[in-house]
Amino acid sequence: MSAGSAPSLEQPEGRPPTAAKPAARNRARVIFSFGATWFIWGVTYLAIHYAVETIPPLFAAGFRHLTAGTILTAWCLYKGLRPTRQQIKASLIIGAFFFLGGHGSLHWAETRIPSGLASLMVASEPIWVFLMICAVTRSWKMKPALLAGCLLGLAGVALLLRGTILTAGPKIFEGAAITLFGAVSWGAGVVYSRRSHLSGHPLLLSALSLLAGAGFLITVGTILGEWHGFSLANVSLRSWGGFAFLTIFGSLVTFTAYNWLLERYPPTVVTTHTFINPVVAVLVGWLWAGESLSVSTAISAAMVIGAVILVERGSPPMAVAAEEG
Repeated sequence: MSAGSAPSLEQPEGRPPTAAKPAARNRARVIFSFGATWFIWGVTYLAIHYAVETIPPLFAAGFRHLTAGTILTAWCLYKGLRPTRQQIKASLIIGAFFFLGGHGSLHWAETRIPSGLASLMVASEPIWVFLMICAVTRSWKMKPALLAGCLLGLAGVALLLRGTILTAGPKIFEGAAITLFGAVSWGAGVVYSRRSHLSGHPLLLSALSLLAGAGFLITVGTILGEWHGFSLANVSLRSWGGFAFLTIFGSLVTFTAYNWLLERYPPTVVTTHTFINPVVAVLVGWLWAGESLSVSTAISAAMVIGAVILVERGSPPMAVAAEEG
């Protein structure tokens, strides 16, 4: 060994010296992608709460998705991806269910309820998805785990309504009810997307749906008069920060990671974020924003999350998909 040279690391015979590098990069990408869907989407609930403090809720959701959809569409066009008429039609329907009904309701509701409570209401979504699939297919194959999950989830939502929401006044109740409506709307979009049998690049379909949803949100927000008295000069720094976090990390980074995972892992593995997001959202809201965490809320959270786990384990692999924040 000459002076100053590094110690020699012997490579196994027949294995390229750089073979470990792609594996390490792929492992890092997997860890990052799962971490993003678990934790970033959990934090988005608080980011929404901050964004809608000084930005009208439907405008906040609409321009967030318009920005993300435009960037994704530009990328798809650069890659030579072109949509079909059927994909555009389906994206309009999915955009209405997912982003107008789902995210529009969530953004509006978070002007009235804490972010942690909103995340728990949304966490019940896989239960509504399963029930709607059964209703549409007229097939009620209720396994013990599914039955237990549905009953436990409904009981958890009922406990939230009774113990946390009804006692807090009509404003909180309205926000919770609208959040629940949004979860059902997103679930209807899941059922439609599964039954439409659309094929195509997932990023292209996502971009089209984001743009369609943005158009609906901005139009409805304008009709409802959200532009009255709204001025960019009145938007707080915290709201800008929440909006930027939602656009960059909630939509672009994590949604891309989510699609990448779906191409490589079973949906039952990828959708583990469904029961991790509300835990993150409740803890972040409690630690960072000072949101209350009562014993009743903690019990309800455990019931809803446990129900989601039971429903996801007992459902067909492609039956359940969860909402991103």
